[in-house]
Amino acid sequence: MLLKCLMLVLFFGVMIGVGVYCRRHATDVNGFVLGGRSVGPWLTAFAYGTSYFSAVIFIGYAGQFGWKFGIASTWIGLGNAIIGSFLAWAVLGRRTRIMTQHLASSTMPEFFGRRFDSKPLKICASIIVFIFLIPYTASLYNGLSRLFEMAFGIPYVWCILAMSVLTGVYVIAGGYMATAINDFIQGIIMLIGIVAVIAAVLQSQGGFMAALAGLSAVTDESVSSMPGAFNSFFGPDPLGLLGVVILTSLGTWGLPQMVQKFYAIKHERDIRKGTIISTLFAIVVAGGCYFLGGFGRLFDVDVAAVGFDAIIPTMLSNLPDLLIAIVVILVLSASMSTLSSLVIASSSTLTIDLLKDNVIKKMTEKKQVFIIRIFVVVFIAISALIAIYQTQSQNESVKFIAQLMGVSWGALAGAFLAPFLYSLYWKKTTKLACLINFIFGAGLMLCNLFARASFPALLQSPINCGAFTMLAGLIIVPVVSLLSPKPAKELVENAFACYEKKVPAAQKNSLD
Repeated sequence: MLLKCLMLVLFFGVMIGVGVYCRRHATDVNGFVLGGRSVGPWLTAFAYGTSYFSAVIFIGYAGQFGWKFGIASTWIGLGNAIIGSFLAWAVLGRRTRIMTQHLASSTMPEFFGRRFDSKPLKICASIIVFIFLIPYTASLYNGLSRLFEMAFGIPYVWCILAMSVLTGVYVIAGGYMATAINDFIQGIIMLIGIVAVIAAVLQSQGGFMAALAGLSAVTDESVSSMPGAFNSFFGPDPLGLLGVVILTSLGTWGLPQMVQKFYAIKHERDIRKGTIISTLFAIVVAGGCYFLGGFGRLFDVDVAAVGFDAIIPTMLSNLPDLLIAIVVILVLSASMSTLSSLVIASSSTLTIDLLKDNVIKKMTEKKQVFIIRIFVVVFIAISALIAIYQTQSQNESVKFIAQLMGVSWGALAGAFLAPFLYSLYWKKTTKLACLINFIFGAGLMLCNLFARASFPALLQSPINCGAFTMLAGLIIVPVVSLLSPKPAKELVENAFACYEKKVPAAQKNSLD
């Protein structure tokens, strides 16, 4: 216990120290929200990866999908690395950095507002972000409850409060730069931790080959009658596996807190390095998490009684104290990095896109940063209260909150992915197409939440429905754009002129 507590104190001390150190970078909106657009490849890549993979992945998704798909769940992690990291950087990285700086936009809603000269589009996007990021933020705490009870035997509420206060301190003090530096430190911990945990868990089962042989003997007629289904190449449900890969991989292309990482890149060479670093990080962390979860059926877990969240903690319960301490820090790192990213995205969107020029007509830089800091506190407090209420109350209405958390990812990515992608690449994209896709993406996921039984069987799962929403948007935006009035030529040419600005080469090929 002393070892665990010492490691926690050291971890929290470093996080706060970084926040205090980075205060000088957070004096204006550009510095607080984007780190002055001067963040290097290692910090940006690790910030991207640690924002991507939270306790929801390590405790929730790895346990749940490892149980459902067996060792084939590793494909989810590889999909996250190839589609969610490598292709996201390759397709979005350079163009996002160039056009967002050209349009002087700091958030995704502000980008849409300036790209199409449309205040309604900006307000609509900011409302979607506001509605769906809070429950998504609250979901980060869920993966910590059983782990902390197992490691410390302390009430979950104290874990929520400590994590909330400490994250708030370093985000408020240092803004994006403090978040990026802490993400790098937390990312190192995640890399070391996941490798150590996988090695220890497999060793407890007699090694990799023995664990694989044990998995081949597991049968579950309710899932599949195929012998060895849980150690097969594509698992017992390839179609369901594909839906998870699409949602968790392609979804990052439309999440505000993920795309915003590209806004802060400093140099052209940083994009190339960042692409490689973030991809390798995702292979180790995401691939490792799902690979570990794939062996969950080798452990005695009554999923019907205790739920999927108990699988990973059960697998770790007999590890040495030092490894359990590392796992606790690992999961805290994953959660705090994602939490800090989400609250910056939420608070900056609410301040810049909703309040500025709409509710408060004149906002100086200093006042904007002050209000953003206030909303950082508000968002962290609300998400913490939701998480505490969910764990303490037995009220059936709490299930609504839990369901809304699951819908958040699909709604955000379904609403924004296609409009953002086409806005960067296609001059004929119209604001009407973006608005319709906003309504379609967020609306369909809300319908799935309230009227799930009326959906086709395949789309009753929020995961499959979210994947469908994202793919459908890639068709809706171009079709509606071609049928709706063309955007003003001057507006489009101004937006795309940034790609042709002459530097040593066209800026679409080089930021230098």
